[in-house]
Amino acid sequence: MGFVGGGQGAFIGRAHRQAAGLDGCFELVCGAFSRDARNNQDTGAALGLPGSRCYTDWQQMLEVERGLPADQRMELLIIVTPNHLHAPIASEALKAGFHVFSEKPAALSLAELLALKQVLQSGDRLYGLAHTYLGYPMVWQARQMVRDGVIGTLRKVLVEYPQGWLSEDVAGQGNKQATWRDQPEQSGLGGCIGDIGTHAFSLAEFVADQPVSHLCAMLNTHVASRQLDDDAAMLLKMADGASGVLIASQVCAGEENPLKIRVYGDRGGLEWRQEEPSSLIHRALDQPMRVLRSGVGQPWLCADASRRMRLPAGHPEGYLEAMANLYGDFAWAIRNPGEGNAAPGVPGVDVGLRGMAFIEAAVANHRGDSKWTALVCPE
Repeated sequence: MGFVGGGQGAFIGRAHRQAAGLDGCFELVCGAFSRDARNNQDTGAALGLPGSRCYTDWQQMLEVERGLPADQRMELLIIVTPNHLHAPIASEALKAGFHVFSEKPAALSLAELLALKQVLQSGDRLYGLAHTYLGYPMVWQARQMVRDGVIGTLRKVLVEYPQGWLSEDVAGQGNKQATWRDQPEQSGLGGCIGDIGTHAFSLAEFVADQPVSHLCAMLNTHVASRQLDDDAAMLLKMADGASGVLIASQVCAGEENPLKIRVYGDRGGLEWRQEEPSSLIHRALDQPMRVLRSGVGQPWLCADASRRMRLPAGHPEGYLEAMANLYGDFAWAIRNPGEGNAAPGVPGVDVGLRGMAFIEAAVANHRGDSKWTALVCPE
């Protein structure tokens, strides 16, 4: 694998490298880690790469790597740059014959992502998105229990993702991560809703096992210096009749990363929290509450959940392990080619399209006069 972005000082690049290496499925062979030449070379040296495989930019990397012998060049390109570069780099990498695993969102707009999808479908390369929370075993367990009717007919979906790191003007204090996230030309239409709202949205659709059909959104910008939203709340209509509420905010002072989802049917409910990912709470209409716990060999867990676990019960697995599950599924798909451009178990371009449609529908609804806006996702 090779990296674009993720130089020294970038949290997400380090997380990707650690997750990709957890199961020994990939070897880091090259990178264009930073536009800063010193950072780029220092990052490569710290990771044990020769200077010749630390490229000045992603264009040079694609050109040189595609010319190397098959047993030396990278197979998979990891994109961990600001949002505006995701689609352009992915498109050129796919054309050059490389598989792509990208941070989300997949593009800045639906139109840009549809163009990327055309490039993807014109070849045989794989494409995946880092919706890391969809790699947690107990998220898969929750979806399977919904599918199996354990909680009955779905009625209510509640998903919330509050953070507090943007409660102040940290961009004005020199925080680079905050700075580019508030620039529409780099971040896209959405601020908070694009950064973490899409995570809440994809988690809701995944666990509920049905799409959102309509939404009614209120977006806010609480820090006066900002251009994009830092807080959002919306009502959802699910395709099969359930109602929902989605909250995403980065100005909830004191909060860390407490992503949470609750789903309720006519026979019970389920609750999962990212900060306690090994537990899945099951509430039944006529029985005491029970807590299902993750762990290898737990007989009550579904196959998709069990396959994503590495440790016995009581040994916590977290964010890196969830991301590692996406990398493991991607590696399996590379080594076992099938039809299409999606790696089974890995969010792909269609999940990206749903996310972009969500952002654009939420912004349109907030700016318009309609109570409900249909969430239409082009193919």
